[in-house]
Amino acid sequence: MTTPLIVKLVLVSLLVFIIFNLGRALFIMVKGQHEQPMSQYLGRRVLFSVVVIVVLLVALGLGYIQPNTRPY
Repeated sequence: MTTPLIVKLVLVSLLVFIIFNLGRALFIMVKGQHEQPMSQYLGRRVLFSVVVIVVLLVALGLGYIQPNTRPY
């Protein structure tokens, strides 16, 4: 596996985990379960969002991924 592919797989898996935590928080909010606080899942989502941004910036800085120069 090449490094850009690994970076992309890490980013996609982090994004899936973010969506999973958002869904868990929604389920707890709708059902009213209080075993674990909803803020735990929302906090994880924010933490992993920051991790995604940092990984993107590092990958751009190291040249592993290239930004799209023509956005249209």
